[in-house]
Amino acid sequence: MPEARLEDLGSGLTPVTQGWFVVNVRDAEWWFAESRGGRCAFENEYGDRPVDFAQVGINVTVLEPGQTTLYHAESNQEAFLVLAGECVVVVEDVERRLRSWDFFHSPPWTEHAFAGAGEGPCVILMAGARTGPGVRYPVSEVAARYGASVAEATSDWRRAFASVERFRRERPPSWPRLPWA
Repeated sequence: MPEARLEDLGSGLTPVTQGWFVVNVRDAEWWFAESRGGRCAFENEYGDRPVDFAQVGINVTVLEPGQTTLYHAESNQEAFLVLAGECVVVVEDVERRLRSWDFFHSPPWTEHAFAGAGEGPCVILMAGARTGPGVRYPVSEVAARYGASVAEATSDWRRAFASVERFRRERPPSWPRLPWA
């Protein structure tokens, strides 16, 4: 297997060819949205020729207080490790506060979303499989209190994210306060 070629497309290094590579989180490509926080996926899912991880998706997500992920359930298990800061996970309509080094295991079809909490950025390592029938986005009153629920249940990601702010290639404003800065 050849080494992948990495290029900076505006907010850090991302693979532009298939293959193995090594990149530091501080040097990797980042995406940001005011309502959704920062995200480093290590892939190049939006490239002219996307370079996706076919079997396992992994990313580092940074949520400031008030920033959220979208309440959803996936056909595969997922794993989440809070590396720094605090957040709330809404899981099956139950709120749980998570702090540094708390781990959340999400079996297949477990409904969940994250919301930044505490005084500063929360850094979460997220991992999940890339096979199976997909994702569903249920309505949740608890997740809606954080702005993390769809208005109408769907399995179509385009409908779920139609009114959600899109990510743009940019590092999060909290960059200087993050562990790798």
